[in-house]
Amino acid sequence: MKNSLIDALKSLRLSGLAQSLDVRLLEAKGHALSHEDFLELLLQDELHVRGERRIARRIKGAAFRDMKTLEDFDWRFNPSIKRKTIFDLAAGHFIRERRDVLFIGPPGVGKSHLAQAIGYEAIKAGYLVLYRSIFDLVRDFLRDEALGGEERILIKYLKPDLLILDDMGLKQLPKRSGEYFFEIIMRRYENRSTMMTSNRPIEDWGKLIGDVAAAGAILDRFLHHAHIIPITGKSYRLRNNPRAETADQTTCKASKEKVK
Repeated sequence: MKNSLIDALKSLRLSGLAQSLDVRLLEAKGHALSHEDFLELLLQDELHVRGERRIARRIKGAAFRDMKTLEDFDWRFNPSIKRKTIFDLAAGHFIRERRDVLFIGPPGVGKSHLAQAIGYEAIKAGYLVLYRSIFDLVRDFLRDEALGGEERILIKYLKPDLLILDDMGLKQLPKRSGEYFFEIIMRRYENRSTMMTSNRPIEDWGKLIGDVAAAGAILDRFLHHAHIIPITGKSYRLRNNPRAETADQTTCKASKEKVK
C-alpha cells in the first residue's frame, strides 16, 4: 500500500478502512470485484470498526459495576426467572415505549446481573445507558450540591435512554435522598426509561428513603408504566458454600422463636 494512501486515510480518520484495505485488494483481484462492490466492502469495514468503537465508548460511559451478559447467566440455577420475559426486555421495546422496570427479590438471585446485561444489550441497540447504585446517585448529588453543580449532575441522570439504579434497599439512605431520587424519577417519567433493582418490598421504601411522602410520589410515577419482575430463590453467590443452607435454617429458626 502506498504511503501517500495511508497518510490520506489517516487524515480522513478512516482507520477501519486502512486496516482491511490490503485484504480487500487481494479479494478484489481474486474475485474480479467491480469498483462498486470493492468500495462497498471497504465502507462496510469502516462502519463496522466505528460501530465497535462507539459501543466500547458507551460501555465505558455506562460505568457498569461488572461486564455482564445474558449468555453468562445461569438460567438453570433459578428456574423462577422467565427467560422469555428477560429477552423481551433485552430487545429494548420498553425503552422505545419509555416504560420502567423493577427487579425485586432477595440478595444474590441475579437482579444486578440481569439489569446490567439488559443495559449492555441496549447499548448494542444504539441506546445511551448509565448504571449507578442508589448510593452513587446520592453521593453524586451531595458532592455536586456542595460544589454548586446540581444542574450538571441532574443532566447526567436525565440524558441516558436507560438509567439503571441498583441496590435499592441494602440500607437506609442519608437525609434529603428522597428529594434527589424524586427529582430524577419525576423528570424521567414518560420521557426516558428507568430500571431499578431492590431487595426490599416497595412498602419499605418510605423507611429506606426516610421520607414517606417522597417515596409515595416516586412509586406513583415509577410504577405507573413499569414491568415488575419478582425473583425468588437462593443466593447464587452461596451455591458452593456448604454452610449456606445451615445458615438459612438457623436464621429461619431464630426468626420463628422471636415471633413466639
